Amino acid sequence: MSKPLPTAIFLMGPTASGKTDLAIALRQHLPVELISVDSALIYKGMDIGTAKPSAQEQALAPHRLIDILDPKESYSAADFRRDALQEMSEIVAEGKIPLLVGGTMLYYKALLKGLSPLPSADPVIRADIEREAAEKGWQHLHEELKRIDPVSGARIHPNDPQRLSRALEVFRISGKTLTELTEQKGEALPYQVKQFAIAPADRSVLHQRIELRFEKMMAAGFEQEVKALYDRGDLHPDLPSIRCVGYRQMWDHLAGESTLDEAIYRGVCATRQLAKRQITWLRGWDNLTWLDSLSPDLALQTVLQSMCCGSE
Repeated sequence: MSKPLPTAIFLMGPTASGKTDLAIALRQHLPVELISVDSALIYKGMDIGTAKPSAQEQALAPHRLIDILDPKESYSAADFRRDALQEMSEIVAEGKIPLLVGGTMLYYKALLKGLSPLPSADPVIRADIEREAAEKGWQHLHEELKRIDPVSGARIHPNDPQRLSRALEVFRISGKTLTELTEQKGEALPYQVKQFAIAPADRSVLHQRIELRFEKMMAAGFEQEVKALYDRGDLHPDLPSIRCVGYRQMWDHLAGESTLDEAIYRGVCATRQLAKRQITWLRGWDNLTWLDSLSPDLALQTVLQSMCCGSE
């Protein structure tokens, strides 16, 4: 008889939905260890604008995969999958349950479904593509992509050079299109996963929470936090860290491209758009139990009951 798979919990949801509070509450009742699933929390020195769990919250419920990289470094979904699997294995070996909490849906997908066998970046080919773009324009390269990979050509906008370049790079390295390769699935997650998503039932409540959080971030010194990054001199707005919502808008303000009020307004709008994308991802997610942020006690009891009864 085969050994049953270990249990893991996914606690997903849009930004400002109450994931951290629920995760901390769960740790008071279950033998769980928390793993952050957040592409912004990995960076050191980016605490206020990412709403990183406070020292007090970390004392109650330490989060793994927080503060692991300098903002000048990049971190892929493949990097996350490798690191998360390692942490999950260690947690299970301790006789505990991995509780993965955060809102970076691409990371969850990579962990759950595995990764497609895409080739690693090739600096020489990438430089060739950028040189062609400088000579002929991205529109010309987009036409090329539409010829070789109509599906990716329809999905990727001509004004999205990063994804356009990557799609062409994949084809030039492997001889196969991005569409072909992404249809090949990687290794599935060897865990029995209980999946939850928390969000306010009323979208306007989430918008209010986002605005309030941004106000608190500003009061806590968010502008000064971004200025410290800006003043380093080795960071730029094309880095994944500086593209994080809020940081990009504040960076533009520090570069003299907008007023502070405009940066705050754009930061709130960008955060709302992020929340909308996260909810859209989750609406298409399989085997998901929804929890209401406005009923935290009921949300806690729902998760605890699922763990006790072994129900999906």
